[in-house]
Amino acid sequence: MTSLSASLVRGAVTSPFKRAGRPDATLPSDRLTAPVAPGPLAAYGRICGFAESGPLPLTYPHVLAFPLTMRLMTGRAFPLPVLGLVHTWIEITPHRAVRPTEPLELAVYADGLTPHRRGTEVTMVTEARVGGELVWESRSGYLSRHATTDAAASPRPDPDAVGDLPAVAEWRLPGDLGRRYGAVSGDRNPIHLHPLTARLFGFPRAIAHGMWTVARCLAEAGGGAEIRSVRAEFKAPVLLPATVTYAADPTGCSFVLRGAKERVHLLGTVTR
Repeated sequence: MTSLSASLVRGAVTSPFKRAGRPDATLPSDRLTAPVAPGPLAAYGRICGFAESGPLPLTYPHVLAFPLTMRLMTGRAFPLPVLGLVHTWIEITPHRAVRPTEPLELAVYADGLTPHRRGTEVTMVTEARVGGELVWESRSGYLSRHATTDAAASPRPDPDAVGDLPAVAEWRLPGDLGRRYGAVSGDRNPIHLHPLTARLFGFPRAIAHGMWTVARCLAEAGGGAEIRSVRAEFKAPVLLPATVTYAADPTGCSFVLRGAKERVHLLGTVTR
C-alpha cells in the first residue's frame, strides 16, 4: 500500500509531461513481478460482501497486484498520463480456486494500445501464480481521453447483459464508502475520498471504486469456484452517497447495477 501511495504521487508529477495520442507511442516491455502477502483479506471480504470462509474472492488478486500496475503505469516509459486514466472494463479468468493461505506470485504487464473513439485505450494484464502454476489472470482496459480523428475507432462491445433483468437487491451506499474501501484496498485516489477532492477532477461528489462495484455484484451472485470467467464494463460512475439496484437473470450469469432513473453503472456476464 505504501508503494501504491508513492505511485499515485509519482503519477501526479509525471502526467503533465506525457501526451496521449502520439502516433509513435509504444508500451514498456517491462514485466513487473513480486510475491505478495495476503493483505487485509477479512476487511476486504466484509466491505464487498464475500463469505468469511472459502476461496480467495475472484477480484482480490487484482487488488493485491494494483500497486504493481500503478508502478508500471507511472513509470517514465509508459506513454499515457495516469491522471484522468479511466478503468473501462475488466475480464477475470480463475484457473482454479485459490486458498487464502497460498502464497501468490504476481506479474503485471501492458499488452497493447488501441484507438478508441474518445482517445486511446491500454490493456493491462495481471497474472497470479502459485509455485509457478498460473491460477488466476485478468485483463483490464484503461482509457486516456483526448481528441481523436479516428471516427472508426470504438470501445469494446458491451456484454449481452442489459435487457430487462429483474431486480434482486437494493444497496444504500454511504458517503464514506470510498474512504472505507480505500483503506482496505490501498486505492486512495482523491476522486473516491471526499467531495472536495473529487471536485478537483470534475466530479460533484466522491465516486465509488469501480472494482468495489464488480466485487459487490460477484459476491451477490455467489462468486466462487464454479465461476470460469467474468467480464464487466464500467458505464457510469456511482456518486456517493447513493442507492443502487443489483439486477440479474435467474442464473446469475448476466447482471447490471442501476442507479437513479435506471442509469446503468455496471454491466457484466459470468461464465460458469
